[in-house]
Parts: sequence; structure tokens; C-alpha cells
Amino acid sequence: MHTAEHILNQTMVRMFGCPRSRNAHIERKKSKCDYILDTCPSDEQVAEIERRVNEVIAQGLPVTYEFVKRDVVPPEVDLGKLPDDASETLRLVRIGDYDLCACVGTHVQNTSEIAPFRILSHDYNPDTHTWRLRFKLD
Repeated sequence: MHTAEHILNQTMVRMFGCPRSRNAHIERKKSKCDYILDTCPSDEQVAEIERRVNEVIAQGLPVTYEFVKRDVVPPEVDLGKLPDDASETLRLVRIGDYDLCACVGTHVQNTSEIAPFRILSHDYNPDTHTWRLRFKLD
């Protein structure tokens, strides 16, 4: 589920130009992520998110790790969620050539190990510009 979240985050960045999810609750059975968007995605866009995530999963991309000093982290890696007391050495998780981010979580070795991704529901709060997406792996 956690590796699928990385793929979802990168898909959202690519489709909407938004930051990665700032609030996520990842569980074995179902999960949710919140994104800051100017408008609620259309039904067609929601279907496209699901299609793209499943396309990446099906590619069988390797999931690899590398340890780097904080001062040499590539500029595309968002360090905004790092706690203040994070180590000077960070673990970067790479999903093929699709995604790269700092993370300490548990991941699969290859995206082919991830079950199909399915969006369960979503809602949008126009006051906070927050779009909440609930999903699971079948």
C-alpha cells in the first residue's frame, strides 16, 4: 500500500502540478490522501488517475533505495514532511524512473507485487481547497 501511495503522489504531481499529499492515512485495507487543488477533479480525471497508477504498477518497475547526505538531495525531492530532528543522511526511495522521494517506510521490491489500485471515493472542500481521495488495492 505504501509503494502505491508513492505512485499516486507522483501521478497527482504530474497531472495537477500539486504538491505530494500533505495528509495521508495508509492502512492495509484502505487508505486516504489529501491534496491541495484549486478545483475538484472531474469524473474523467479521477478515472485517469486510477488508470495511470495501474499503468505504472503493471510496468513492473524496480523499487530501490539509496542513502544520501541532505545537502546533495536532488532538487525534485520534497523534504517538506521531514521532521526537524531528521538525520543528515536520508534514505531516498526510487520507483524506476517514475518517482523519487525521501522515505523511511516499507516498500515492495517491484511494482508488479502491488495489487490493482482502485479509487473508492473522493470529496472536495472548496473552503480549504482540499481534495480527499480514498483508495484500496484489490
